[in-house]
Amino acid sequence: MRADPRALRFGAAVTTLVLALVLVTGSAWLLAVQAVVFALGVARRSPYTMLFKALVRSAPKETEDARPPRFAQGVGLLFAVAGLTGFVIGITPLALGATAAALLAAFLNAAFGFCLGCETYLLTRRLLPAAKMEVSQ
Repeated sequence: MRADPRALRFGAAVTTLVLALVLVTGSAWLLAVQAVVFALGVARRSPYTMLFKALVRSAPKETEDARPPRFAQGVGLLFAVAGLTGFVIGITPLALGATAAALLAAFLNAAFGFCLGCETYLLTRRLLPAAKMEVSQ
């Protein structure tokens, strides 16, 4: 499956805004919504991508493999769940730290096109040949 890199950066920009709002407001509910968005992204149903497709009608000039961004969505989900756990059990440094880490990754992608989760996926595939074979099949 292929992905439009413009949609991915758009999603990262919206995610950046949402996570910044979480840090400013301390809203666990907003972080929960973003966690759901990450989970939908893993399942190839990102609402941010759907919104981008509704707004932008032009076909992409290039596409990229969808597996690394989907992995990155999973990493974002893990950080969002960690942040939610921090909010729920009252460990503020965990809540804010996990949210800030996810925000940093989203910002790098939105501003510079550098997908930290994608790079982690590619590095893992290079370092773990068994994982490479499973994903290929």
